[in-house]
Amino acid sequence: MPYTDRFQSTDNLITRLSPIISAVTDQDVKNSYAGLLAVSSITAYELAIKDIFIAFSIKKNKVFGAVIESHFSKLNGRIMYRELRGSHISMFGQKYLDKFDKEFKAKEENSLAAATPISLITQYNNLILCRHKFVHGGTFTLTVNEVIQAFTYGKEIIHSLNTIMVR
Repeated sequence: MPYTDRFQSTDNLITRLSPIISAVTDQDVKNSYAGLLAVSSITAYELAIKDIFIAFSIKKNKVFGAVIESHFSKLNGRIMYRELRGSHISMFGQKYLDKFDKEFKAKEENSLAAATPISLITQYNNLILCRHKFVHGGTFTLTVNEVIQAFTYGKEIIHSLNTIMVR
């Protein structure tokens, strides 16, 4: 399955819920929708990241692929940018870390240079924190629209990961 298929369920959820959410006036209900979308978004990210690393590893060697699949079965939300880069990509070697930095740096710089500057890293990390605070404490750090925006921008990190994880 292509890693982008992992985004489809959250994209569909956003499409179907957007008209419903815009009609809701109760802020607690809107916050609950934001939490739901944050959980769905981070689940999609986790699955896409796992798919990318596992597919890459299996292409290298079936045994290596099995080891990586076992390793990433315990990912469970540990995908903040610094962890993705520092713990996960780096275990494949400096070559892949350098490729990721080069690939992603251009996207981050373009996004920051836009008419409305946005940090892709900040969007990505904020979404992960939002999901964590919602799941573990029921608190809300982002609005529904901010969750949707963060999900969209955060995908760029995962697209960059996919671009560099090739043999």
